[in-house]
Amino acid sequence: MFRLWKWYQNCLASHPVKTQVISSGLIWGLGDVAAQTITHSTANKHNQIQTQTHQGEDEELKINWRRVTKTSLFGFGFVGPVGHLWYEGLDRYIKSRLLLKQNSFRFVATKVAIDGFLFGPLDLLVFFTYMGFAAGKSVPQIKEDVKRDFLPAFALEGGIWPIVQVVNFRFVPVRYQLLYVNFFCLLDSSFLSWLEQQEDAPWKQWLKSCLSFSKQKGDGV
Repeated sequence: MFRLWKWYQNCLASHPVKTQVISSGLIWGLGDVAAQTITHSTANKHNQIQTQTHQGEDEELKINWRRVTKTSLFGFGFVGPVGHLWYEGLDRYIKSRLLLKQNSFRFVATKVAIDGFLFGPLDLLVFFTYMGFAAGKSVPQIKEDVKRDFLPAFALEGGIWPIVQVVNFRFVPVRYQLLYVNFFCLLDSSFLSWLEQQEDAPWKQWLKSCLSFSKQKGDGV
């Protein structure tokens, strides 16, 4: 494990963007495999997937490798290069423009806020749009998918990612911040892939109605 870590450090030092791109693509692909496994297991437990064979057993898991490839390409094409530039650029901006002391409370809080309100929503929007086009959907269909999935994803992730990023921006060196995030993206990509596969699940409708009700209540005050 130590040798693997040293090898990764050497790759990151000599080819930073390429290393981030490859690691991001692999991690996001693995996350989609996990998402398909979770979706299949959950469906079986609720008797939503039943085989028509004579044995009457649950359908065996068959990984959709085409979908895995599409999700991996999102990691290769967006998360890796854009994430690398984002964390490097964000760190330089906070230091040179805002002149905040590194690892101070304001330094970390500002990074978390900018990341959460700019990069977070952009990442979700690009992911759902890309997956829609990759699946051959039309623009109106993709718009409906984004309307359906964006708010539930943003609401659920909003309670987790700030904590992850506080640790990241406070203790992790900039060159390793995307790697740190990518390990959590293994869970995040699983969640987003699972969320996208859920389509119009009842819990999504309930969550969106709760968010809409809260907004209407706030407007009425």
